[in-house]
Amino acid sequence: MDRTERLLRACRGEPVDRPPVWLMRQAGRYLPEYRRLREGISFLDMCRDVDRAVEVSLQPLQLVGTEAVIFFSDIFTPILGTGVGLDFSPGPVVAEPIRSAEQVAELRIDDPRESVPFVFEILRRLRGELEPQRVPLLGFAGAPFTLAAYLVEGKGSRHFSTLKRMLHREPEVLRALLARLTDLTVDYLNAQIEAGAQAVQLFDTWAGLLSREEYREWALPAHREIAARLDRAAAPLILYVNDGAHVVEEMLEAGPDVISLDWRVDLADAARRAGSRASVQGNLDPCALQARPEVIAAAVQRMAQEAEPARGHILNLGHGILPDTPVEGVRAFIDAARQLGSQ
Repeated sequence: MDRTERLLRACRGEPVDRPPVWLMRQAGRYLPEYRRLREGISFLDMCRDVDRAVEVSLQPLQLVGTEAVIFFSDIFTPILGTGVGLDFSPGPVVAEPIRSAEQVAELRIDDPRESVPFVFEILRRLRGELEPQRVPLLGFAGAPFTLAAYLVEGKGSRHFSTLKRMLHREPEVLRALLARLTDLTVDYLNAQIEAGAQAVQLFDTWAGLLSREEYREWALPAHREIAARLDRAAAPLILYVNDGAHVVEEMLEAGPDVISLDWRVDLADAARRAGSRASVQGNLDPCALQARPEVIAAAVQRMAQEAEPARGHILNLGHGILPDTPVEGVRAFIDAARQLGSQ
């Protein structure tokens, strides 16, 4: 079974010889080759540089043997086309945070093929490189609530208190912002699929800040709408909610092909809940890649067993690789995944 077939079948709950494996944030600072390529260039310029972005995207395939490639970019990339002033320091920093209905109305929601054309050139180039090797290409986007969190707060935050204040005091402004960001996300992901992405992941990094009731009101509607409007026949949808152990049922209600789980989720319980409704992805603690290879291998075996009640499983981390992760730990994780097929 080739790598593309294995991943797509696992996403859709069809039989596979073993779980496929890739890692969130697999192209990054833990690789010396990535750090060398980043020298002398800003993060945003790196995202716009088609040649460098293609090279960085391919590094995990070439250097650690991951079984899928996710294109190098950032969840905030489509925001570059909305007219919002943006920088990275190192995370998104918004020049004029959105705090009013007038600012929401002024957001440009243009065709992403025109506003951020480099994204789709990167994807087309990668698909051309990967197709002969039968390696699947993944696209991704930030979910509306997470994008709104940065746009309203102005930068990253532990509690996003300004966003929460808007949620309680000016809910109509937040609803309007989420509606516009949902349209943007749908267009952006469908354009990625058109350019060659064979599966796409929706990252809701900050939706775990919400209570279960708040999640149902403020995140679930956008997840459900995105799942309904994407070209899922061409590319399955993976939904990731960080710190989302309390909303696994709601993630399933959104209707994605795969729910991606962080390491705080009981994988066995989530797999039983998913059953035939969705496949599961995850969910090793990224810090566990610091362990000895035999400990990592045991964790991989345990995850594979715990995920068996779900219709399919993709081995991954519960969040992105950390910069201080030893490359040997990443290789041990991937090697252990491959060994599952020989047992």
